[in-house]
Amino acid sequence: MKLVIVTGLSGSGKSIALHMLEDLGYYCIDNLPVGMLDALADQITGDWGGNLTRVAVGIDVRSPRELHRFPDLVDRLKARGIEVETIFLHATDDVLLKRFSETRRRHPLTNHQTSLGEAIAMEHDLLKPVAACTTHFIDTSETTIHQLRELIRQRVDDLQPGRMSLLLLSFGFKHGVPTDADFVFDVRCLPNPHWDPALRPQTGRDPEVQAFLESTPDAATMVDRLERLFEEWIPSFLGQNRNYLTIAIGCTGGQHRSVYVTERLADRFRRHWEPVIVRHRELER
Repeated sequence: MKLVIVTGLSGSGKSIALHMLEDLGYYCIDNLPVGMLDALADQITGDWGGNLTRVAVGIDVRSPRELHRFPDLVDRLKARGIEVETIFLHATDDVLLKRFSETRRRHPLTNHQTSLGEAIAMEHDLLKPVAACTTHFIDTSETTIHQLRELIRQRVDDLQPGRMSLLLLSFGFKHGVPTDADFVFDVRCLPNPHWDPALRPQTGRDPEVQAFLESTPDAATMVDRLERLFEEWIPSFLGQNRNYLTIAIGCTGGQHRSVYVTERLADRFRRHWEPVIVRHRELER
């Protein structure tokens, strides 16, 4: 029995995540009070569960007094032999304020005495016990609905035992550092194709940009060293029963150098590793 718990900040995309899990064949329950996790376990492992093998539930701050119990309840579920994964979705405060303003939805913690900004701050504090035992932490500040659905699929798709999904993400520092990355590397030390007018509109996927970067030894050295680093340490992450690892590669704008290094690393990792997923955050805007 596998149970996926979808939680996180209001407005970060929990409903989208649950809909994707439903499309993947999960039996989904939204807005389950934290205190009912034990009762749910009784149901899905008993006669009511029947042939259910994959269940997903949505949990949020509408049961604030029980959130501190979340880590203990998850441990109890695991002790009963249930495989539990927690997806925690979040976004920056500015993005959340904008989303609530655009949709005109009410935040569950707002009232006549509590503003939206204050409600978001309260929610951060209330969800700290939940975030502390999260399996998958996803920042949705820069993702579209389709990108979030794909990220959910990548995170929860069943992997063969002893396998781990590698997500390689290129980004631009001027647009912010991804907060859900396990590793962040800065490749702004490489020569910048942006200053060549002919290369400026192109990306790190284009042969001309690749040739420009490969004309100096620094790019190859950077890729070689990063490959060696992860070849050495990936087995250690596997030993921790991780099922995904996110490596973010950043340059100034996220168009040339970070895209090039990300693509080159993906080509090398795919020789002896699957699955390897590539995302170019700024190119997908």
